[in-house]
Amino acid sequence: MMKRSDVAWTLVGITAVVLSGYLLYQEIRNLSLADLTDSLDAINQRDWILAGLATLGAYFALAWYDRIAVAHLGKSISWWFITLCSFTTYALAHNVGASVFSGAVVRYRAYRSKGLTPHEIGVLIVFCSLTFFLGTLLASGFVLIFRPELLNRLVDVEPWLSIAIGTSLLCVIGLYVIGAWRHFPPMQVGKWHITYPRLPIVGRQLIAAPLELACAAAIIYFALPNEGNPGYVVVLGVFLASFSLALLSHAPGGLGVLEVTFLAAMPELPTADVLAALIVFRAFYLLLPLALAILVVALFEARQWSQRRRIGSRGL
Repeated sequence: MMKRSDVAWTLVGITAVVLSGYLLYQEIRNLSLADLTDSLDAINQRDWILAGLATLGAYFALAWYDRIAVAHLGKSISWWFITLCSFTTYALAHNVGASVFSGAVVRYRAYRSKGLTPHEIGVLIVFCSLTFFLGTLLASGFVLIFRPELLNRLVDVEPWLSIAIGTSLLCVIGLYVIGAWRHFPPMQVGKWHITYPRLPIVGRQLIAAPLELACAAAIIYFALPNEGNPGYVVVLGVFLASFSLALLSHAPGGLGVLEVTFLAAMPELPTADVLAALIVFRAFYLLLPLALAILVVALFEARQWSQRRRIGSRGL
């Protein structure tokens, strides 16, 4: 039975998709399919390969999230198992939407088979979310400080405000590092108590999450044309904003939210080129991993069923 909060967030996601869809329609109503096809054809083989490598880098970093959380719990699980579990979890969660299916079910089924308790799995899930949150703050802070004019692509503000926001975000990261260094009391996130990790674990968190975001943004960067390309840092900044808005909206796969944000923030590029780059992103980062994740889940469940059947036959 769905909780009221689940229903509420589902409605928020549907509303975000409808509103984004309407705004997107206003932007692309004069765009022809031929224009979009031409933009996709214009992406050269080298950039397709680089976008693919960036995708692998992003999912490697996501697997590192789980690896870091497992190390924080003091457990030992093979890299291969963690990679498959993480890949499947994020591939499903990115497409279905965090409000409906956060990937907790996949992690629970997988990590229970390795002996983790429900509480430990809950801490692992929250810890991975915390790692992503810290990475978003860190990357956004540096982008806003070193390229304060980027915020003007979305809202009209003075450069000093961008620097102030970026500095504030980095201060939050600093407080987290100090908390780990000075052994502050455990953080409470909902019903979960998260003990501040050891400094080496914190260091890995602050590398893994920005790496994942940087690789994900690189997929879009490589798919954009060289002419008129605003540069990687701009693409990264817009990606951070659009991805954050997509998560807040709870729209499945950020449907419509990513497109509207990128089109608004990159007026110097033709609409067809921006949409083509986002199609590549969705194909590499969302759809292809989703298809593979469904296969992994099916194989895992088949193996679990086979083991239970084997154990049951021995008991007869």
